[in-house]
Amino acid sequence: MTNVLIVEDEPQLLRALAINLRARRYDVQTAADGRTALTLAGRRPPDLVILDLGLPDIDGIDVINGLRGWSQVPIVVLSARQDQADKVAALDAGADDYVTKPFGMDELLARLRAALRRATSDDNQPAVTIGSFTVDLTTKTVTGGGETVRLTPTEWRLLEVLVRNTGKLVGQPQLLRELWGPGYETQTNYLRVYMAQLRRKLEPDPSRPRHLLTEPGLGYRFEP
Repeated sequence: MTNVLIVEDEPQLLRALAINLRARRYDVQTAADGRTALTLAGRRPPDLVILDLGLPDIDGIDVINGLRGWSQVPIVVLSARQDQADKVAALDAGADDYVTKPFGMDELLARLRAALRRATSDDNQPAVTIGSFTVDLTTKTVTGGGETVRLTPTEWRLLEVLVRNTGKLVGQPQLLRELWGPGYETQTNYLRVYMAQLRRKLEPDPSRPRHLLTEPGLGYRFEP
């Protein structure tokens, strides 16, 4: 059974989440504060974590940082914080997804299944496909129709970061740091320019991308 750790300080919501997950044959651990969550995760590492940010002892971001110090377990944030800055902070800290309260149970369950699928896929997969193109992470090439697609070094690095995080939302500040270094976190126009160039080269319809997706105000996501 898939072991899910729910970290939530609201008793009624914690109980409702646990009931719904157990009904779907998940093995559930619960914690009402951050320190208990970290202790439980250390004793019995979960397969997935559902995490509230507004905890009574330590902030949820600190819990993410604590988990990411030793684990790549999928973390789905479930929070009443709807501010863009809070979402970006959680994603940059290492959360895999962010769901705002109030939420629909069916949507949350779908996001949990997606996070688990990504976690169980082969992270070392050397090649992925984008429509009719093949991205080879080993040789750092993109091919399609028997020809190599020419990418600039920056285009390739942007594509590589997104592909290595398939299905995950990669925040704008993280992308800017990885591509251009510290001090560029606010230069979001750079990303728009290079993403537009990648879409023109790889998307069948750049105006309606299917693989290189934008999460407005937050970042970008690659979906195969």
